[in-house]
Amino acid sequence: MRAQSSATTPTTIAVDAPPARTTGTVLAALGVVAFSLTFPSTAWGLEGFGPWSLVGVRSVLAALIAGACLLALQIPVPDRRHWAGLAVVAAGVVVGFPLLTTLALQTSTTSHAAVVVGLLPLTTALFSALRMGTRPSRTFWTAALAGAAAVAAFTVQQSGGALTSADVYLFGALLVCAAGYTEGGRLAKVMPGWQVVGWALVLCLPVSAPAAAVALSYEPVRFTAHSVAGLLWVAAGSQFLGLVVWYRGMAMIGIPKASQLQLAQPLLTLVWSVLLLGEHLTVAAPLTAAAVLVCIAVTQRARG
Repeated sequence: MRAQSSATTPTTIAVDAPPARTTGTVLAALGVVAFSLTFPSTAWGLEGFGPWSLVGVRSVLAALIAGACLLALQIPVPDRRHWAGLAVVAAGVVVGFPLLTTLALQTSTTSHAAVVVGLLPLTTALFSALRMGTRPSRTFWTAALAGAAAVAAFTVQQSGGALTSADVYLFGALLVCAAGYTEGGRLAKVMPGWQVVGWALVLCLPVSAPAAAVALSYEPVRFTAHSVAGLLWVAAGSQFLGLVVWYRGMAMIGIPKASQLQLAQPLLTLVWSVLLLGEHLTVAAPLTAAAVLVCIAVTQRARG
């Protein structure tokens, strides 16, 4: 692989063009659907793997997929100036969020853990404002706060309003993931989103491979249909394919607006939890879903 020339002119995406907005919204929404399966798939994976083994193996598998794609297409190594941002993506999205949420799901239900996802759009928009100087409108922030409050109230109510030790992990996951999303969205404006994800995964491989080997030697492994399916999804679906379309969508419609699509993610996660894990869903779900969809519509139309 050869290093990219620093003189390469980055491709600028016309965010204001209606086709670009539509395509970007669709791509970001596909990422949200992929992410909504992460917690149920992790719960499946934990049926046969320890938490450290699951995170380590999923990172290695995703890195191998990404590395194969980069090699097959002969993608040049990014400029040195981009590696600091890739390190933030790797620390937040590839390692931090998967590890912290997996540790949380050892003692937390998926419905309770989904509260972190409900607050993630607001946190991502805040990180974006601080990191990139974006200034969304007052209408945008009002709708974002309302949507986040609705999702938080719903998911906390689903868990009975009790706070557990897992919340420490979830709060940490919220912060590191928002930082990774923000930096990844910025990088996706100067290189394709799948390359951002791919290089971040490859960057972690020298750490994730030994970590996976050590974890597997200490934690027992039991191969079942659920544990294998869960591992494969979090590795290929959540860790790679979902991030590819998500970062591409963020680059096309902007980080604050794309992040608000994630307001629907906790509700989708709850649906998957019912279908895949047999968790009970209350009648409050459709009411919250309607409120969230209204908030999403408002944020998508608000001008920053």
